[in-house]
Amino acid sequence: MTPVRLPPPSKLALAAELPRALGTLVDAAVNRSVLRAAPKGDGRPVLVLPGVATGDGSVRPMAHFLSKLGYRAETWQLGMNRGTPTIGAEAEHLIARVTALAERDGSSVTLIGVSLGGIMARLAAHRGPSLVREVVTICSPYAADARATNAWRTYQLLSGERVDDPAVAARLVEARRPLPVPATAIWSRNDGMVNPAACFVADEPGLRIVAVDGGHLLVHLRPSVWLFVAQLLAGEAPAALPG
Repeated sequence: MTPVRLPPPSKLALAAELPRALGTLVDAAVNRSVLRAAPKGDGRPVLVLPGVATGDGSVRPMAHFLSKLGYRAETWQLGMNRGTPTIGAEAEHLIARVTALAERDGSSVTLIGVSLGGIMARLAAHRGPSLVREVVTICSPYAADARATNAWRTYQLLSGERVDDPAVAARLVEARRPLPVPATAIWSRNDGMVNPAACFVADEPGLRIVAVDGGHLLVHLRPSVWLFVAQLLAGEAPAALPG
């Protein structure tokens, strides 16, 4: 079985990523008041995984927000996300981190993954289903071939892997399989980095699919995304996420 082939977003969509990212920063600054409606957390462990070429700092704001709500939210503490060199050939470093949190708190862990981090979250859930409570992916292109993104060359450079390597393809096929735990896929209608259709499998049993406006870069900093994640974890998520 091979990953689904989809084209990457157009060069025009890619060029729009920077201004959209700047717009997200403005949104994060002026629309934080919407977060007052966020429900309180129940103390469960939450692990937030960063996208390619980023690390803990990129997802620390979301983890901090969830911690203030009452969750035991943490970043992954594995350094820059370089793909397999970071999490291990069998995702053993990531699994070890999830295991440590689960054992510390005596509870399975909610995984929230941004872009490549979401693919890794799905792999962790497949390989350690007893450790994972649920998975939330944010603009994560797990449902298609790596060339459905405009970042595949960056991945090759950082990971040292070729995206057409059978091992890479096998991981994507595994990530695409229906998860044994509850899952939510947040995707962006205007994504210029990854093909939006690569971010979910429409017929995956039980998958909640939610669209948001905006680009790919910094989408996980949007207040509307934070609010939705908080509502989702509290079991109060609406059917749709506002733009």
